[in-house]
Amino acid sequence: MSEEILINITPMESRVAVVENGVLQEVHVERTQRRGIVGNIYKGKVVRVLPGMQAAFIDIGLERAAFIHASEISVREGSAVETISALVHEGQSLVVQVTKDPIGSKGARLTTQLSIPSRYLVYMPRTSHVGISLKIEDEGERDRLKKVVSDCVAQEGIKEAGGFILRTAAEGAGADEILMDIRYLRRLWDQINAQIKTVGAPTEIYEDLGLALRTLRDLVSPKIEKIRIDSRETFQKTTLFVAELMPEIADRLEHYPGERPIFDLYGVEDEIQRALERKVPLKSGGYLVIDPAEAMTTIDVNTGAFVGHRNLEETIFKTNLESATAIARQLRLRNIGGIIIIDFIDMEDEEHQRQVLRTLEKQLERDHAKTHIIGITELGLVQMTRKRTRESLEQVLCEPCHNCQGRGKLKTPETICYEIFREILREARAYQAVGYRVLANQKVVDRLLDEESGNVAELEAFIGRTIRFQVESMYSQEQYDVVLL
Repeated sequence: MSEEILINITPMESRVAVVENGVLQEVHVERTQRRGIVGNIYKGKVVRVLPGMQAAFIDIGLERAAFIHASEISVREGSAVETISALVHEGQSLVVQVTKDPIGSKGARLTTQLSIPSRYLVYMPRTSHVGISLKIEDEGERDRLKKVVSDCVAQEGIKEAGGFILRTAAEGAGADEILMDIRYLRRLWDQINAQIKTVGAPTEIYEDLGLALRTLRDLVSPKIEKIRIDSRETFQKTTLFVAELMPEIADRLEHYPGERPIFDLYGVEDEIQRALERKVPLKSGGYLVIDPAEAMTTIDVNTGAFVGHRNLEETIFKTNLESATAIARQLRLRNIGGIIIIDFIDMEDEEHQRQVLRTLEKQLERDHAKTHIIGITELGLVQMTRKRTRESLEQVLCEPCHNCQGRGKLKTPETICYEIFREILREARAYQAVGYRVLANQKVVDRLLDEESGNVAELEAFIGRTIRFQVESMYSQEQYDVVLL
């Protein structure tokens, strides 16, 4: 299975695509003017304490105050969570790290349990724990890595508290590579610590890497065969970064100088457009309908034109199996997080249900975000969660429709006509006027002059005034004004 990472850089934005056997699996977009802030460390100021919610709002210098829960404020390892009022007070300075970007109307989420990632390790200056990624399953390898870290810490003579988590990428890494990471993280922490002691609040103390370098640090695995970058300047930066932190992947870096845009070459642009559509066609003729909402995302599976060869149960089973693979890919591609409800087509055979769930679980193992399948409800719905840290692809690239305010539906011209009639009646009771002029969309005016002409005549007779109509080409279907003459 061949995997490639494509990095497309322009002054306005950076984009990363993960392509597996020619098929787009993940896409990440970072706009220069509104970079994500997950991982950034701030010295913030407590602006409001909410005892009822066991939380506080912290000013970290953004437009909206950020939110921290009492459980995210570390006091001592292993101690019970104290009340928020005992932990912080208004006006207090607090060193915090962003765990979730501001999304929609919600401010950023914070923690005081700081962590700084490198290639193989995550350094946690405020704990003394050494943990290992659950994805490293071999017990012998887990024991080896723990010993390597403790030996390196002893060799460096590090006495003060500080813990490490070994990332999935650490599997098979040598002692010298891990030691290099520990030294890099210690240097970085010394710089951050010096700033913590001197700056006022609110101030940004540490900013996580930009998208291109973060991709190399977090997404590159032995499966990645090539990393193609279409910007010479970024290629040079990544070469220096790789030489310092990840020399073993230096031969996989490649500058792409081609005339044709790199995303066009791999069909990525078309895939991004398709990832914004509700309907996802399946090869079998079935299709998915994906509906993201504030509280959760629902995914509906339909057989469509697929009728199978033998019987209905076989058709349903095959469609659901194909859907399980497609859903796992769509969650990664669209970066959908939070609660996800999947409505597979009802299956009577319990073994079929188990196989579909197993397929979904297996496909989700390749996801970098943490996922958890809770099971099937009595209604036959699969409940799952996917960790949300950054905005989804749709939230980055789109905004709610100004015409329908994000409802996905427009009021019909008939509905708008009746709203206009009610508005004219209100105006007639409140003000004395010679007549009324209605400014509206072409479709609405056409209906008022045609199907509703009888109602217009009756309304004119009832209020004793004339009503005139004027088409406004810039008005949306729901927009209108009633002007007194």
